[in-house]
Amino acid sequence: MAIQNLVAIVTARGGSKGIPGKNIIPLAGKPLIAYSIEAALGCECVSSVIVTTDDAGIANVSRACGARVIDRPKTLATATARSEDVVRHVLESMAQEEGLPESFVLLQPTSPLRNAGHLREAVTLYHREQASCLISVTEVEHHPYKNLRLERGLLKPLFEVKHLSAPRQTLPQTYRQNGAVYIMNSRLFLQSDTFFVEPVLPFIMDWSNSVDIDEPRDLVLAEQLLRDTISCSICD
Repeated sequence: MAIQNLVAIVTARGGSKGIPGKNIIPLAGKPLIAYSIEAALGCECVSSVIVTTDDAGIANVSRACGARVIDRPKTLATATARSEDVVRHVLESMAQEEGLPESFVLLQPTSPLRNAGHLREAVTLYHREQASCLISVTEVEHHPYKNLRLERGLLKPLFEVKHLSAPRQTLPQTYRQNGAVYIMNSRLFLQSDTFFVEPVLPFIMDWSNSVDIDEPRDLVLAEQLLRDTISCSICD
């Protein structure tokens, strides 16, 4: 049973330059988007699963996987369209038809290694801590304090020179958004128009569950990790 009226929103537009047809491309025998839909359907905390898309192929696959589809306007299906505007469209559409859900969890289909267990843990944490919102993160592979920028053709430290040679252990722990899970109260989101309203609760995930499918090599890595997971479960 759902803990509250929590809707899962899966955002999946049709256009993709890096990997054509990315959101329904086969990954270990299933369309990429199926992993996010199955994660939501497998989590008893979620009351319904909505896919927002402009693409008929994605819509058909999503319905076959058990999700409801909301047609996305073409103006919100461009490469520059903001996720905030896409989620707003879904929430406002639901508000008109059946009432605004109390909260939502945004699941990007490019995070196939986020599963129902992760989602269950994240929702439980969100409710227990009563934070404004929750964002899944993973520790950065390369510390940002050691990054450089170009200024008039020359390298400059992004932060301070002293950080460039500082031992990593002496620097603050830093994380990056991995795109797997965003949880937030619907009214608060509509008022703020952002997924980041403090206090923000982190849901820390391992790098191996944080693969974001953006390039063909990401598919290869994700497939190997999925096969490794299956092999480990069989051995257990």
